[in-house]
Amino acid sequence: MRMYLLSLSAGVLVGVVYSLLNVRSPAPPIVALVGLLGILAGEQMVPVLRHMLAGSPLTLGWFTEHRLPHICGELPKGTTPSGPGSGPGTGQGTDRSDPPAA
Repeated sequence: MRMYLLSLSAGVLVGVVYSLLNVRSPAPPIVALVGLLGILAGEQMVPVLRHMLAGSPLTLGWFTEHRLPHICGELPKGTTPSGPGSGPGTGQGTDRSDPPAA
């Protein structure tokens, strides 16, 4: 989750700098998002084509094991309640190394 917040914060900072400099963003948001989707799709094509050219079958299991973690990044981990007072917002019962939020 920290990675997403840092990414959002960097985007907001760049937006503030653009506004202070009276500069418009280089592309409308939808065009930028479509471009990012194209980058992600193109990045995934090369390993898939290499796998297919090697004569290996392209299975859902292979895709899930080798490509999906790269596409999604590290997904947030849930909490494991371990008694009274544990759970979301308490900082207890989590299996992450992040410190609890203040």
